[in-house]
Amino acid sequence: MVILLSNRGGLIANIPDSGSSELGAISSNGVSRVELVRRQMTELYANSPSPSSGNWTHDTNSLPHECRDVIDHKGYANQCAFLKANPQCFSDGFFDYVHFLYCDCGNFRWLGFLVLGIWLAALFYLLGNTAADYFCRSLEKLSSLLKLPPTVAGVALLPLGNGAPDVFASIAAFLGENQGGVGLNSVLGGAVFVTSVVVGAVSLCVAGKEVQIDRRCFVRDICFFLVALFSLLTILMVGRVTVTAAIAFVFIYVVYAFFVAANELLRKHAQSSLLEVDTESNAIHDLPPSLPSWMWASNVAIFSNHSSKYNSMDEERSPCSLSYSRLFSIMEMPLTIPRRLTIPLVDDETWSKPYAVSSAALAPLLMAYLWSTQVDISPSSKIVGYIIGISLGCTFGILAYQQTLPDRPPRTFILAWVLGGFVMSIVWFYMIANELVSLLVAFGTILRINPSILGLTVLAWGNSMGDLVSNVALAMNGGDSLQIAMSGCYAGPMFNTLIGLGASMVLGAWSRSNSTYEIPHDGTLFLTIGFLVSGLLWALVVLPRNDMRPNTTLGFGLIVMYLVFLTVRLTGVTSFVVT
Repeated sequence: MVILLSNRGGLIANIPDSGSSELGAISSNGVSRVELVRRQMTELYANSPSPSSGNWTHDTNSLPHECRDVIDHKGYANQCAFLKANPQCFSDGFFDYVHFLYCDCGNFRWLGFLVLGIWLAALFYLLGNTAADYFCRSLEKLSSLLKLPPTVAGVALLPLGNGAPDVFASIAAFLGENQGGVGLNSVLGGAVFVTSVVVGAVSLCVAGKEVQIDRRCFVRDICFFLVALFSLLTILMVGRVTVTAAIAFVFIYVVYAFFVAANELLRKHAQSSLLEVDTESNAIHDLPPSLPSWMWASNVAIFSNHSSKYNSMDEERSPCSLSYSRLFSIMEMPLTIPRRLTIPLVDDETWSKPYAVSSAALAPLLMAYLWSTQVDISPSSKIVGYIIGISLGCTFGILAYQQTLPDRPPRTFILAWVLGGFVMSIVWFYMIANELVSLLVAFGTILRINPSILGLTVLAWGNSMGDLVSNVALAMNGGDSLQIAMSGCYAGPMFNTLIGLGASMVLGAWSRSNSTYEIPHDGTLFLTIGFLVSGLLWALVVLPRNDMRPNTTLGFGLIVMYLVFLTVRLTGVTSFVVT
């Protein structure tokens, strides 16, 4: 009889000796005694509480619990030996980041951290750039082809374009293995950041300029956001959500969109009635038929690197600036070419027949490859998937070659091209977001930090930088631009909460056999929602008291509130690491 004791003095496993019938039976099937011991240790150790685990006892958003001991690697020669003995510690993404750092880098650990840091920045850039240069272009073209009114596009497609990084990062987290907490903290952390830091920065930039925002629109956005947060709070308290409940949560945004569209239509009708009185004015004919192009990617425009934007300005830019631009374009090629080869673009300024043919041929192959990477897919299903992908790829590639011209985009079947670009943008979004979440989870294991905290900070900040830059720039213009900026600071996070988390919960519950998604148990989410509600109420009190004029009281109050929130959250993590 072999009795194994943990380093805490507790009983880990009681393994029968070689004379037992159990071990003999197992050994006859080709499993060694060491393998049996390791498996039983893994099962029992993963389910045993640890007095030093702190927040990890409630964390379901990381690699298996014993993987956090890779740093100490007690009982093993080094971290790499620990990982080889615990294959369940592999990362979920395309790359095994933990194994790369501890095994592939060897003694050059600093180089591994440098590579992972650069890759993290590249993934953030890819997420934002895919939104700006691919997804938003497809949405704009789709809105034009479907002849959607600006009000409908403004509340349906436009927020999806600007909030796509948050939405797809959340979906990737919820569909990952026990990573829902990362998605929750990312969306809510981003909402706290935008409604506190971004609104605060906007208020400080326009303080003293005597500019106002619309009271009715502001109160409407705040009230709907509060309803969304209290609904989410109810779901968190219950601890699980069904498909029906998740759809009802998403429906809150549908109601909000209806109110916004109805209000806009009434406003336009009143404006038209007033203009008709003035027979000498033709301003009614100058109303824009669609949303301005810059609005489709306003929050992710800082990630756009479209080559056409340099064409008209090359002569005015210094040689040094042009050299840096060309150098960046060369460095970006490994990140750009794979997407150009698989995402159809039919804009006049981006049209390329070779890229169009390759995207039509390679997109089905990429879909087949992603299908084959699913865990529960049988080998025969993978073969069938590849056969279908190759067949469709060859067919679409030949048709694209025959039906397109080198000098301009196609004029026929344009909707099919746009839908193809829309779908493949979503595919790339999911791939990048899933890899980003996997990398953050790996960093949590390496640094012994709850991955949810990384979602709350790193992921939330990275996805919210576009909001900060674009909304502050808009607010500095004053007038209607301030109204757009302030509305975006509340409508954007509300869209990410209702649609991002709502769609994530729908898909998460749908993928479960019992159609119920178990919400990760994380008490700090209540704290995050509490600070988020406090920021909304602070704005709801301060702005009306100042005649809807943003001032320093609002700005400094919100920023201080965010700093307090961040201190409280990070202090808890620091105390855990010290322990």
